[in-house]
Amino acid sequence: MSSYVSALSDLYRMMRSCYWPRAKLLQYQTRELRRIVRYSYDNIPYYHDSMRALDIRPDDIRTLKDLNRMPILRKNTIRADIDGFISKEFSKDRLRVRSTSGSTGHPLRIYLTPREDAFRKAKHLRANMSCGHRIRDRWVVVTSPSHLNESTGLQKRLGLYSPLFVSVFDSTEQQLSRIQELQPEVLDGYSSSLYLLAKEAEKRGIEAVYPRMIFGGAELASDDSKRYVEKVFRAPFYDQYATVELERIAWECKAKQGYHIDADAMILQLIDDNGDELSEGESGEMICTSLFNYAMPLIRYAVGDIGVLSDEECDCGRTLPLLKTVEGRSDSLLVLPDGRRLSPRVFTNAVGLFELVGCLEQYSIVQKKVDHFELVIKEKENAVDRTILAAKLLKHLERTIQIDMNEVQFDVRFADSIPMDKGGKMKIVTSEISSLTT
Repeated sequence: MSSYVSALSDLYRMMRSCYWPRAKLLQYQTRELRRIVRYSYDNIPYYHDSMRALDIRPDDIRTLKDLNRMPILRKNTIRADIDGFISKEFSKDRLRVRSTSGSTGHPLRIYLTPREDAFRKAKHLRANMSCGHRIRDRWVVVTSPSHLNESTGLQKRLGLYSPLFVSVFDSTEQQLSRIQELQPEVLDGYSSSLYLLAKEAEKRGIEAVYPRMIFGGAELASDDSKRYVEKVFRAPFYDQYATVELERIAWECKAKQGYHIDADAMILQLIDDNGDELSEGESGEMICTSLFNYAMPLIRYAVGDIGVLSDEECDCGRTLPLLKTVEGRSDSLLVLPDGRRLSPRVFTNAVGLFELVGCLEQYSIVQKKVDHFELVIKEKENAVDRTILAAKLLKHLERTIQIDMNEVQFDVRFADSIPMDKGGKMKIVTSEISSLTT
């Protein structure tokens, strides 16, 4: 009960703090940064040892710029010594655990106090409520069964922001039938799952699922696929960016002019290949510092994604800084023989402009080597001849992305289905030659 009350208190505060003047937000971030750095030095073995090795003391980190003196934290470092990241104030056995999907074969566990877990839920709800999600809306989430127990008993009993879950591992037909039964006012889930549901609904001519709004996330979604979901379900699609480690990080409001960063709960930096901090408009690796998790602090943590910050302000009036775009996983960056590094979004947007895109049910692109790609296609029924479809798509990619097909080999394969990863997500574009350490 106490954690639920805490979540409501946090939610009330965050609904106001997203309108704070920038100077007040900066003052808050600076104060909370100093507090968590001091705490981490005193209570977290990893930070104590690493800061001493670099001759850094807590008083040296006084501004957001000083944060750059701290080392970048990557997943492999945490996995190597998980106990070294947990506060000496807490028993690991008494903390709540959240785990990443482990799509790379190496799940990462994050430990939280009940209070911190409640804060994460409030942060999540702030994004939804800002788009019009109401307290008793019927909220259906298509996700992995691992998330089914994250709602509290009180939420379920009172029906207050209590999601109803549909397993992403059920067939698309089963998912759609269950959603028809539940008749959601808010439909939520992995972006690829929502896209497949829209495809199935259109194919079956179903016109009985009309939510008031749709929230998508967990993976890269092209602008074309989001527009398609909106058209089929006749509802606005709001994209949200989150990770298991930090929960919601950035989200779209009704104005859809970028992603509002939860800057009252974290500090988001973008860095280049040399580790130098980038300015607005430049594409770089996303580095996050949590300001709320003391059981297992994450300072300058590389979340594994590439993004672009915006210097614009949203017309909605919220003063939280904006993330212009999330370009995809750092392990999905594609490297061409000419040295270019391309975001997965370049490929998804290019396919979205393909003249025969309507013939594609699903597709995936995997880079095997710098000069070798695999393109897997699941075509729609009664599509054009496979040879023609493949040839036209390769020619389109060659022209739009300016790929020299004399230097790059594309193996095109047609399949009856394209499997999801272990977490129930469908990776559209991936690379097996990542240049970044995860």
